[in-house]
Amino acid sequence: MKPNNRFHDARRPGGIWERVASPFAHWVILPALLTASAGAAAGGWPKRAPDLRPRNPDEQVDVIVRYRQSPGDTHLASMRNHGASVKGTIQLVRGIAARVPARALEALEADDDVEYVAPDRPVRAALDYAAPTVNAGLAQHYGYTGESIGIAVIDSGIGNHRDLTYSTGPASRVVYSESFVGPGAADGYGHGTHVAGILAGNGESSTGASYRITFRGIAPRALLINLRVLDDNGVGRDSDVIAAIERAIQLKKKYNIRVINLSLGRPVYESYRQDPLCQAVEAAWKAGIVVVVAAGNYGRDNSFGNEGYATITSPGNDPWVITVGAMKTMGTLTRGDDLIASYSSKGPTLIDHIVKPDLVAPGNRIISLALPGGTLLRQYPGNTVPLSYYAATSGVANSEIYYRLSGTSMATPVVSGAAALLLHKQPGLTPDQVKARLMKTASKSFPVFSVATDPVTGATYRSQYDIFTVGAGYLDIAAALASSEVAPAPAVSPTAVYDPATGNVYVVNGASAVWGSTAVWGTTAVWGSSVWLNGASAVWGSTALWGTSAVWGSGGTQGFSAVWGSTAVWGTSTKAESSGALLSAAAGVTTPGAVNVAIYGEN
Repeated sequence: MKPNNRFHDARRPGGIWERVASPFAHWVILPALLTASAGAAAGGWPKRAPDLRPRNPDEQVDVIVRYRQSPGDTHLASMRNHGASVKGTIQLVRGIAARVPARALEALEADDDVEYVAPDRPVRAALDYAAPTVNAGLAQHYGYTGESIGIAVIDSGIGNHRDLTYSTGPASRVVYSESFVGPGAADGYGHGTHVAGILAGNGESSTGASYRITFRGIAPRALLINLRVLDDNGVGRDSDVIAAIERAIQLKKKYNIRVINLSLGRPVYESYRQDPLCQAVEAAWKAGIVVVVAAGNYGRDNSFGNEGYATITSPGNDPWVITVGAMKTMGTLTRGDDLIASYSSKGPTLIDHIVKPDLVAPGNRIISLALPGGTLLRQYPGNTVPLSYYAATSGVANSEIYYRLSGTSMATPVVSGAAALLLHKQPGLTPDQVKARLMKTASKSFPVFSVATDPVTGATYRSQYDIFTVGAGYLDIAAALASSEVAPAPAVSPTAVYDPATGNVYVVNGASAVWGSTAVWGTTAVWGSSVWLNGASAVWGSTALWGTSAVWGSGGTQGFSAVWGSTAVWGTSTKAESSGALLSAAAGVTTPGAVNVAIYGEN
């Protein structure tokens, strides 16, 4: 196991800098729309992130300064001349992580070598029925188990657990561990261990004559690379996540890392083109690693009358990665009665209007590995699984091995595990081919609407099954493995474009994107007509997705004016310079029930 190292040394070229522990600022759960900004000011993108405006000149600010070329000694000296306390360089994004006085921000922005200055933002952690619902058991029956595929779990760490060992002995399949947030890479929160179980638990602790149910993950023989970026309260920073992504790229060949799982996120503040976190996941993708990211748990946020639309979190807003929303299995093994989890964040993404999520997968009330003594288990003991639920016992004791959690954080490893199974079968697939295959073969049969009830508050939430809610559909691993189709081009998620002259919303594909390039990979094949809704009927005949009289028209009920109208917080009338006021107003605001939604789930 490696020591707690991170970044390239700012003092020794090519060396490693050991992190000096310091407490994080308290992370506040912010409504995603409140924390969004306009993005582009007239004349082009600003070089300073909107949430760095305005600032008290005497305030010390943690930042990531991105340069036009890899930063060297001259740039480090310049930073120190501005009064910066340099943490280290992050070569993956050509950046320097540092704490600077706010008065230096203007000078940094004026530096011709500087490309962008962003805060070092906080990030936070956003299988009894899950595996059968997505047909993982059928894949394992035919021998696809993710064996030898390395999955980097960038989370709160991974605890020791029997279900993460090899089936042939007690050795752990966690083949590498490193912490970027403090001493020790072991999980103290419980989130990363739960995610690891969904990914690769082999069910050893619930297998045998004494057990009625075996809790097995999606890729039960995959190798796990434990990169801890969240502390014992589930909190980390962008720079920690970026450093972990960089390490995964460095270790790709040694551990055959083909997948990165990011069951975490934070609000969107600027275009993915400027966001350092998004730039890092793109670098991993282009290095040949499938990156799977949680969509976020803000689907109930109606702060601006938006009904939860435009609440995808970063880095799930990046068009390259696979962004995952959460479904409810409804306690059955079949998918026919499954419904969207009302808290699952919806697209399009803020600022760039990327069509997200890409897929949905089971994420509500998922049983996976528990971490005895972890923060989550202590704070939410009600999520413990009764031993009698899966063991042949009539007692009232609770399991110390398994635990139940909900959220898009739980849906994400289901898709990461599916990617590992595809790569086990076809190691030569590229990340784009994996993404396209999973999206095209996803089930596209949904109801038009559903209503969910929060078991804690009793509040009800209405969900519509459109492209911004369920993406290309519901993950189907068996269908993906049965397919032999290979995408011929990059599978970049398309952009939704609103035409104010007609009131219609269109999907636009990049010139190099695979969608629409052939009959096999056209938009109808990948997303299906059932998710393009105009009331109860599809609108493929008119080429427009939504007209003014449709669900997403100006008279619609699903937040059209908040997303596309002139009063939108990030519409054409919103200027970048006003974002500081929006962010100031949002500071300290919490989303009622946001944490409980992720912990308890819903009916």
